[in-house]
Amino acid sequence: MSARPPWPGSWPTASASPSPRRTTAGVPLDDRDREPWLRAIGAWLKERTEDGTGGVVTCSALKHGYRDILRAADPDAWFLHLSGRTELVEDRLSHRSGHFMPPSLLGSQYAALEPLGPDERGAVLDVGPSPEELVEKAVALLRPVNGDLA
Repeated sequence: MSARPPWPGSWPTASASPSPRRTTAGVPLDDRDREPWLRAIGAWLKERTEDGTGGVVTCSALKHGYRDILRAADPDAWFLHLSGRTELVEDRLSHRSGHFMPPSLLGSQYAALEPLGPDERGAVLDVGPSPEELVEKAVALLRPVNGDLA
C-alpha cells in the first residue's frame, strides 16, 4: 500500500523495530519495549498529518493502549485491523523472507491482540484473499477517509 499514491512512503518498520534482535531470537516484546517505538511512530504520523502528505504504518499495535499512544500523537489515525485464521497467517509467515519476526511469535501476537474499540477509527479486513486483493480492499476502505487513492 505504501507504494500507491498519494502516500509518500511508509514507516520503516524493520529498521525502526523496538528490538529486532529479541524478536528474531523468538522473544516476544513487552509494553516497555514497545512504548518508545510507538511514540516514534506516533510522531511520524503526526508529521505526515501536519504536512498533509499522509502515510502508511505497518506495525503490531495489538493493544488498545498501544493504539492510544498513536492516537495521542495523531488523533486522526485510522487503523486497519487485519484478521485471519491462525493457520493461514502462520502459513504466510513461514513463506515470508527478510523479516525479523519468526512465525514462532504468532501465538504471542494473537494472545495480546485486542480488537478495535468503538472509540477507534478503522475497519477490520479478513486476510483470506491474496495480498494484491487485500491492497485493493484496503484502498476501498480508506477512500472515504483519504479520498481517491489512485
